[in-house]
Amino acid sequence: MTIDTKDLLNSILSSISRIDYIRPNEIPNIDLYMDQVTTFMEEQLKRTKRYEEDKILTKTMINNYAKNNLLPPPVKKKYSKEHVLVMIFIYYFKNILSIKDIESVLTPITEKTFDKEESLDMTSVYEEICQMEKSRIDDLKKDVTNSYELAMDSFSELPPEEKEYLQLFAFICNLSFDVYVKKQIIEKMIDDLADADSNAKKKK
Repeated sequence: MTIDTKDLLNSILSSISRIDYIRPNEIPNIDLYMDQVTTFMEEQLKRTKRYEEDKILTKTMINNYAKNNLLPPPVKKKYSKEHVLVMIFIYYFKNILSIKDIESVLTPITEKTFDKEESLDMTSVYEEICQMEKSRIDDLKKDVTNSYELAMDSFSELPPEEKEYLQLFAFICNLSFDVYVKKQIIEKMIDDLADADSNAKKKK
């Protein structure tokens, strides 16, 4: 097995550079039926799929999101721009968080942004988050490069035919460790938020 790890790294860095997001002005300003929502999401996010047959969003998923209180109910079977933005957040969150955790994170936002009497709107929240994440692209590339270089320095005393895969394995482990630690931090934050909310309700 021969893998050009340098090409692999360049490919990864190139893909990170291409990371983009659905801009709010690309979302129709008219309310959409469920079929229109799934079509829109499929078209806009298809580049993020690992396999061609993967589904970005289905009717069943939307119904489950509403059933599990991740998504406010539609109005006359139609979904607003705010609904679509929430579904984009869910799409990215569900890769690392449980449905219950996603509900905990999103509910305080949706309660405010779907309340017409509140000044906060989902478009502003979404735009601010996406701009923040885009600004981190260069830092992400540096982190990945650092993980790669650490891995390529490992198993240095082994013969080439043995260390090649082990260095690739080390690179995967470095990246996985980063994901694991950050997932632990996120879950701890969510648990703390849930505890704070529970204590606040008890005092009322």
